[in-house]
Amino acid sequence: MSRPVAFAVVAATFLWFLAASSAPSPLYVVYQERFAFTEFTLTAVFAVYVLALIAALLVVGKLSDHIGRRPVLLGALAVEIVALVLFLVADGVGWLLAARIVQGLATGAATATLPAALVDLAPRPERAGLVNGIAPLSGLALGALGCGVLVQYAPGPTRLVWVLLLGGMLVATLLVALIPETIDRRPGAWASLRPRASVPVHLRGRFGELVPILLASWSLTGLYLSLGPSLTARVFGVGSHLVGGLVVTALCGTGALTAFLVRRRTPERELFGASALLALGTLVTLVGVASGLLTVAVAGTLIAGVGFGAAAFATFGTLAGMAGPHERGALFAATYTLAYLAFSVPAMIAGVAATFGDLRTTALVYGGVVVLVAGVATVLGRRVRETVPDERGTPVPSSGA
Repeated sequence: MSRPVAFAVVAATFLWFLAASSAPSPLYVVYQERFAFTEFTLTAVFAVYVLALIAALLVVGKLSDHIGRRPVLLGALAVEIVALVLFLVADGVGWLLAARIVQGLATGAATATLPAALVDLAPRPERAGLVNGIAPLSGLALGALGCGVLVQYAPGPTRLVWVLLLGGMLVATLLVALIPETIDRRPGAWASLRPRASVPVHLRGRFGELVPILLASWSLTGLYLSLGPSLTARVFGVGSHLVGGLVVTALCGTGALTAFLVRRRTPERELFGASALLALGTLVTLVGVASGLLTVAVAGTLIAGVGFGAAAFATFGTLAGMAGPHERGALFAATYTLAYLAFSVPAMIAGVAATFGDLRTTALVYGGVVVLVAGVATVLGRRVRETVPDERGTPVPSSGA
């Protein structure tokens, strides 16, 4: 298999993994009604996935730097197939918890390895940065929207979606087995399994500039994927499962489109605008939630989606050019560990708060924190923008905006 074709296979696999990870979101309301559990249990199902994912990132995040990308990806695909079978036969909360734990382990191993493989196979680093920004967002949007459509209109929605995803994973396994290996084996594989997340010392300064926007964007996504459909149903009185899926798609789909549209720009220079739009969009969404106006909340979500997409392009575009071949697995593992902590921990706290309090108030407090963190990211983004050349290669004066 040629490297361009292998690059496309890895990108499609990345998209399919994230589609599988977001597919449960529109189904949460269905499962909640069918198995009679609370918001706390709902967020527990959501949270165990992320905790398992983070555990996999910490343990196998550097493994592909030692034994190669392909073996780790094939292992992740095999575990994901087991998870999809568990979803397919699930008939209670225990099955859902087991399925999400196994899925988290698979997605964590894949998430650490797929971005590194894309950088290895890409003809240019900026191409890898673009796909690393677009593929996760497109996958999240595809999984949520596709599942929402099936839940609303197709027979047996809690079975059909898993059959389709399972078929895609089987095809991906066959194709990944044919991609060329890009890493020479080197000693230290067993030692690399010691749980840890670290950024190489010489990259920590630049990485630190990305932390606030990672926290803000992924925290907001965690709210949408965990409680978004419930907010749509209870705060705005919309019972359609399709609309529940569209809520996630409005954020992630808009983000994927934005990341594609800004692909020719300098990633570091997008941090400022991305952070500002993320803060503004979240603030407008909160106005919609507080007033009960769905149109205002949708408008805010679309603005936040633009910020989210620009943030993904900026962060992963910057990361793509930072590390050498044998540092990439560790760097992306540390990045996604931070991202998924932001994705999960606030959502778990929100689930507890919504169970014992008010869902609308919980969303408002949660969103307010996101706005504050995005504000910090905006300040840092402006500082970064003033130190890098513009798209024409022209240095930007330190006093310019």
